[in-house]
Amino acid sequence: MPLHKTINLNSSTQILVWKITETYAELFDHVLLNDSSFKRLGGMKSQLHQRGFLSVRKLLQEAGYNDFDLYYDEFGKPDLKDGKHISITHSYHFSAIIISDQTVGIDVELQREKIIKIARKFNDEDCDFLNEDKKEDYIRKLTVIWGAKESIFKIRNERGISFKEHIKVLAFEIEDAVTVAELHFDNIVKDFNVCFEEIEDFTLVYAYEKE
Repeated sequence: MPLHKTINLNSSTQILVWKITETYAELFDHVLLNDSSFKRLGGMKSQLHQRGFLSVRKLLQEAGYNDFDLYYDEFGKPDLKDGKHISITHSYHFSAIIISDQTVGIDVELQREKIIKIARKFNDEDCDFLNEDKKEDYIRKLTVIWGAKESIFKIRNERGISFKEHIKVLAFEIEDAVTVAELHFDNIVKDFNVCFEEIEDFTLVYAYEKE
């Protein structure tokens, strides 16, 4: 399938979303891979993961790049050789990238009931805007919170950051499509703008530091 969606957040930030409907062979035949990526691909046991990996390379091409323009730092954080910042995500049938002049993070997650069971591991129990009795709304909001924290973790990329202890997502409603999150870590306090939207049964979340 061609590019599913493009979001121009501002003049220097673009999000591209791919819906993965192609086979492994169809994706593999239409992307360029450097030696490191080829080796990583070969080491993946899940074809679902392989297709996600390859679809990200398709997104790079849609944005005017290819796999040779991408590199990973010593902590595994991706960046582009022209100085632009990039964040990458894929989950099941969707993948996405965000490219910007500033450091950014992105995450896409399937909305699943399973998230209720692990909520206490990544989220404060005193979030008064969450209502466990409204199960569907609760799952949707928890998925946003997880995506926001994952996105901010990708931005900071520092060992020791705890989703539950160090990142707080402020109150929001699904209809808002935006919220704010705070990172309190290692004597540093940072505020982040968080944007989110639902695509089919998935939640796309992206974040960037407030100026």
